Amino acid sequence: MSSRRRRSLLPGRSRALSRPLSLAGLAVLLLLAAALGMAQQCMGRGGAPPSTAPSGEGGWYEVFFTSPRFPDAPEFHRGGVADALIAAIDGAQRTLDVAVYDIDLMPVAEALLRARDRGVRVRVVTETDNADTKAVARLRAGGIPVVTDEREGYMHNKFMIIDGERVWTGSMNFTDNDVYQNNNNAALLRSPELARNYAVKFAAMFERRAFGPARSPGDTAPRLTIEGIPVENYFAPEDPTVEAIVRAIRGARERIVFMAFAFTHPRIGDALLERARAGVEIHGVFESSGAGSPVSQFNRLRRAGIDVLKDGNPYNMHHKVFVIDRRVVIFGSYNFSRNAEQDNDENFLIVADPAMAARFEEEFARVYEQALNPPRGGGWPDGTLAWAR
Repeated sequence: MSSRRRRSLLPGRSRALSRPLSLAGLAVLLLLAAALGMAQQCMGRGGAPPSTAPSGEGGWYEVFFTSPRFPDAPEFHRGGVADALIAAIDGAQRTLDVAVYDIDLMPVAEALLRARDRGVRVRVVTETDNADTKAVARLRAGGIPVVTDEREGYMHNKFMIIDGERVWTGSMNFTDNDVYQNNNNAALLRSPELARNYAVKFAAMFERRAFGPARSPGDTAPRLTIEGIPVENYFAPEDPTVEAIVRAIRGARERIVFMAFAFTHPRIGDALLERARAGVEIHGVFESSGAGSPVSQFNRLRRAGIDVLKDGNPYNMHHKVFVIDRRVVIFGSYNFSRNAEQDNDENFLIVADPAMAARFEEEFARVYEQALNPPRGGGWPDGTLAWAR
């Protein structure tokens, strides 16, 4: 792993694009830095992690974030976001359609089997490369049908449709490491209209075995309004996903923050550079295992003076998130890469809600502070090329 240099205490303008902070603004940033630093120290000692409680601000959604502890220990691998996921499964009354890249959490498999036992129709789609886990074997042995994509590209979604009324989605696979070691997000969204979009994608994969470019666009509603909140919903590779992300970035007027497990797409990098030249404040954290790749946008953005860091999680910083002007959030399974655009089965949302944006900004502040102050002690896992997914 490459070494990490300490920069400023909190997200601030890089020198090439800086604006002076007022004394009041500086005081607020220093107070927040101190609070985040204390939280990081607690995590480094194995103390209580930050809350994974739902946001509750939107009424129609709940947002969750994982809380990895360092150093890790087996006794920490319980509860957290997994409890919220299992509660959502246990609340199903009629149908559960699950499309997840990787499933190895046995408590989740057992919850799906409980749902089947009480008469819920349960169907699962997963990635062929991950179809040999004990959890998947348990589902199949229990009579739950499991479909795999059987192709080179990834079935990379992480979503679940509950009773045709609610959608669980985000960056988190249903795995032990994604829940307890990696930085991830998840959301439970209550909207029959949104659920219909996801049902179309699921039916294509499960019923017609139409994966990747095999599914035609045009049968979902990319723009919705949910309780007065504008929402955009895109699926790859059939929808114009890069165009939607670039359009949202170009709409920024003041501030962009992002967290990226994989960020290799040059057009998204172009959009950030254009906004930086226009004076927009930009801060980002890259997963360290892929940031040094020749195709990563990390060095390109850093050379342009944009404030980007490599993450400080000894495992993986697995978010795929942009927050724009503290008002718009882009999140889902979609890495910012050509593979996500052209080959994989993916989904993401663009939600224009300041309350949701505030939660993701809080998560960004935690991830950014950890990038500045990575946990001490313990070995760093070997870097992998998983960022290319």
